[in-house]
Amino acid sequence: MSAPDPGTRRVDKAQYLVVVVLVAVGGFLIYNALTLPGGYAQVDPVGPKFFPMFIGLVLLVLAVILAVAIPRGSVGEADAGEDIDPDMPSDWRTVGLLVALFVATIVLVKPLGWTITAGLMFAGAATVLGSKHYIRNLVIGGVLSVGSFYAFYSGLGIPLPAGILDGIL
Repeated sequence: MSAPDPGTRRVDKAQYLVVVVLVAVGGFLIYNALTLPGGYAQVDPVGPKFFPMFIGLVLLVLAVILAVAIPRGSVGEADAGEDIDPDMPSDWRTVGLLVALFVATIVLVKPLGWTITAGLMFAGAATVLGSKHYIRNLVIGGVLSVGSFYAFYSGLGIPLPAGILDGIL
């Protein structure tokens, strides 16, 4: 098998999917920014429309830059420190277990509350991803869930469901 001619450019057409996603997300952000109702804070010089509009415009500009670079043969380079083998098959068992964890979190967060559900989700995800320290997984999951509960509740003023721990938290 002969080596490819160094003068030919390799066009990775799969990158056009990234362009489509950038345009879709950018357009979505701009549309939602333009349809936001006004009257939030009259003293806010920036307002709630600025950041989604800015990010949407940046995404559209990046989509144009990428769309121009793709036919010119621009391709991303593999990370030199990458420790995965791209020829190995996907681990669909792990993906399926993580999806099941997220679905269980969605179903259980209202009745059990954020702290219990998120703690189990964090510990379960660590276990599914290969950690064999089950007690440590539960402890770290508990700390993360309680910490995020109070960060949202006290820090941001956003109440998360307390579930069966209502009145205790």
